[in-house]
Amino acid sequence: MADTQVARDQLRSIVERIERLEEEKKAIADDIRDIYAEAKGNGFDTKVLRQVIGLRKKDQTERQEQDAIRDLYLSALGMLPDFEAEDTAA
Repeated sequence: MADTQVARDQLRSIVERIERLEEEKKAIADDIRDIYAEAKGNGFDTKVLRQVIGLRKKDQTERQEQDAIRDLYLSALGMLPDFEAEDTAA
C-alpha cells in the first residue's frame, strides 16, 4: 500500500514538473514570436532571419555538407549557372 502511495506521489511530481516546463516553453515561444514581430516591424525579412538562426545552430562542417548537396540538387535541376558550358562555348 505504501509503495502505491510513493508511486502516485512520484507520478504527480513528474506530471507537475512537465506542466511547469510546458508553461515556460509557451512563455518562451511567445517571447520569440514577439521578437520576430519586432524584427518584421523594423523591416527585416523574418523568413530569412529564421534561416540565419537555423544556420547558426549548425557547425561549419554540417553547413558545408548541406550547401554542397543543395548545390548539387540545384545544378541537376538547372537552377545554378553552368560555368563549364559558358567556358567551352567561348
